[in-house]
Amino acid sequence: MPNNQMPHNLEAESAVLGCILIDGDVQAELLETLREEDFYQESNRLVLAAMKKVYAARKPVDIVTLTDMLERDGTLEHAGGLVRITELAEVTPSAANYKQYFEIVRRDAVRRALIRAAKGIIEVSTEGSGAQEAVAYAEKQIYDISKQEDNSQLAGLADGAVIHEVLGKFEEIQSDPNAYRGMETGFKHLDRITNGLQRSDLIVIAARPGMGKTSLAMNIVENICLVKGRTAAVFSLEMPRVQIVQRLLCAHAGVSMEKALSGKLAQKEWKNLMIASDRLQKSNLYIDDSSRITPAQILSKCRRLSAATGSLDLVMIDYIQLMGGTEGSKGGGSFENRQQEIASITRDLKIMAKELNVPVIALSQLRRIQTKEPQLSDLRESGAIEQDADIVMFINRPDVTATAEELAKKTVVKGAAELILAKHRNGALGRIQLRFLGECTKFVDVDEQDLPQEEPQHYTPPPEGYEAEDVFPGYEDTGIPE
Repeated sequence: MPNNQMPHNLEAESAVLGCILIDGDVQAELLETLREEDFYQESNRLVLAAMKKVYAARKPVDIVTLTDMLERDGTLEHAGGLVRITELAEVTPSAANYKQYFEIVRRDAVRRALIRAAKGIIEVSTEGSGAQEAVAYAEKQIYDISKQEDNSQLAGLADGAVIHEVLGKFEEIQSDPNAYRGMETGFKHLDRITNGLQRSDLIVIAARPGMGKTSLAMNIVENICLVKGRTAAVFSLEMPRVQIVQRLLCAHAGVSMEKALSGKLAQKEWKNLMIASDRLQKSNLYIDDSSRITPAQILSKCRRLSAATGSLDLVMIDYIQLMGGTEGSKGGGSFENRQQEIASITRDLKIMAKELNVPVIALSQLRRIQTKEPQLSDLRESGAIEQDADIVMFINRPDVTATAEELAKKTVVKGAAELILAKHRNGALGRIQLRFLGECTKFVDVDEQDLPQEEPQHYTPPPEGYEAEDVFPGYEDTGIPE
């Protein structure tokens, strides 16, 4: 083959099409796996397209039905005519070697795709794109080709392998309840319901502005990195890196951020800060504070981090509505509306969690509704967030919107918070009582002797007209100190 030609093997392409024509037993496997772009020669692409149409119409694919379909499509002459179709069946004496022919065709198709991707990468790299955009585009092109090579097919259960695997998992859990426990969040009642953060899950923490969703997410990151010694990547689109570290230090040291910023720290508090800073410096926490980033760029950075450190245990993104989506073959494009863009973002985040095999925590804004308890319909800009997420948690803090009179009467208790587990794809729903320590931006579990935790329960959204003060009846009797 000349050096300036794309890789191809016309004999293998003809042989594969011939196998489809002469052996009905291989038609299903080949026609469901082959794509038109797998063929180099245009006439072979037309033949395959017609074969797929005949097969989809539940008719046998043979010379007569194939020729008829090509005639109806007006492509018979472009496909080589009746003579060419007849030759395909005659030049393939047996379909016994169809897998070898198929492998040759797919090999050359992948090589052509890589060459085209390389040309695209050269074009993007020379047209003045930023370094990060060019790298993200290059990695996406290669990743897309890799995904196309995933030829997973329907498989039966007759061999019992998958069933035995599931039963074996249940037996391990029976003997050791923590055998498949995910990463602990640091909130014992949340971990009890979710069994920890599971790999490949997309976890959405949603709340209205000012409710503390960033604080809650960073409390989880703090436990995973500083307490458990795991590796986490934080992508903060809203706060600069210095503010993230400031929050982490104060939360881990149990020091008031207000006192730290006003220069009123006591000697003991300085000691706690020094201990916390030493732990933070030695931790495997990585922070990216790019103001606008796409899921493709996050995936690219996480792949490199995982390769460099040898592990990646958690990804946290703050927050979804500040992200940009990617569309089109060169990593950019336009969406008809913001809802479509958000849907694309959440779908990519779920795919990223699955590919990286880590839990991904993504924060989300809720609509600015002040009078009712958060529910799934309040997720801002797209219902796709609810659809793609494995877990959706809402933060509800009545004291944020309460009046001074309500706080004085203890109708709503200052610092009381509730984490509502509104969607849990693989487990129970429920509510977790927390307390928010605003001075050090930290959520903590409510002590069991002060507020008993209920068993996991089904989450039921409040009816229309349900007022905020009706959501938390009896808070004055909880014993939570102001």
